[in-house]
Amino acid sequence: MNHSCHPSKLLTFLFSGILLFAALWCASAQPPYPKSPVIVDVKWAPVSQIIRMAKGSDNWPMTWADDGNLYTAYGDGNGFKPFTEEKLSLGLACVFGFPPDIRAENIRSKSGETIGDGKKGGKASGLLMVDGLLYMWIRNANNSQLSWSQDHGRTWEKCDWKFTESFGCPTFLNFGRDYQGARDDYVYIYSQDSGSAYDAADGMVMARVPKDQLTRRDSYEFFEKLSPQNAPRWTKNIDQRGAVFEFKNNCYRSGISYNPGLKRYLWRQTLPGDAPRFKGGFAIYDAPEPWGPWTTAYFVDQWDVGPGETGVFPVKWISDDGRFAYLVFSGDDYFSVRKAEFILSSDN
Repeated sequence: MNHSCHPSKLLTFLFSGILLFAALWCASAQPPYPKSPVIVDVKWAPVSQIIRMAKGSDNWPMTWADDGNLYTAYGDGNGFKPFTEEKLSLGLACVFGFPPDIRAENIRSKSGETIGDGKKGGKASGLLMVDGLLYMWIRNANNSQLSWSQDHGRTWEKCDWKFTESFGCPTFLNFGRDYQGARDDYVYIYSQDSGSAYDAADGMVMARVPKDQLTRRDSYEFFEKLSPQNAPRWTKNIDQRGAVFEFKNNCYRSGISYNPGLKRYLWRQTLPGDAPRFKGGFAIYDAPEPWGPWTTAYFVDQWDVGPGETGVFPVKWISDDGRFAYLVFSGDDYFSVRKAEFILSSDN
């Protein structure tokens, strides 16, 4: 029997493989939405200027509180110096100042802290202060659970209900200090359309709730779809939820905040990968409203440093004109801070 391969067949096989590889590479490299009409690019500060704190800890959702400070939460680590003696699955901290002159302190809380590595322990996926109350979404809780604090993170209470359909890694849309500058009296929540924070999805889902009714499950409404005039349609039935953002197999963990200087919503989304803390990419999508229409302000498959599994632009650290901001991200398992300059279409 002749086991040799005919040259023409071999060439055809190799050529087909090259085409397949090229198609897959191109598909992974292409953002799902057109370029932003406002932000044409993002210029990052040199790697040498990245602030690194809290070695060994990750996550870092953030909110601007009524006392003027930023509150955050970390996962699978010992927080800021002086480090906690025990590694925490969920720890809390307060960040003072403005980059590069910042400092941070751990907030010890028996009712807020949890232990357990990875999926075994609850972790914060979103923080928001509204009218002096600090709210926190806890993921890895089948699927997620809301808790709140009346004393800036020292003691916590939990709702007696959970999201059991989708919303496995919810985050809050943040506006200004203590929710000042919000577009209306609602709070907005986003997550990949999955019950787990560890699974990428084809779409992002969205919910809203009156800001004084966050603890009431029956007050939540879910984004269903946009009208031809880009007006959102809401439903009380979570089973009728629709995608507020779509990117097949690439909707993962995220952080979103409002840039008042540019009047744009900035949604930083991590691209899923084997180890995004140490290598990989992310995107920044922007829109004139919390529900879109979305455009792409920045997209990179491989950043020049580890992008981290999460990232967000704290509103406190956005310049008044909106052109400069600081990205907080969990790259290389640190509280990492990097300055960004938004290059605008109006500059051309």
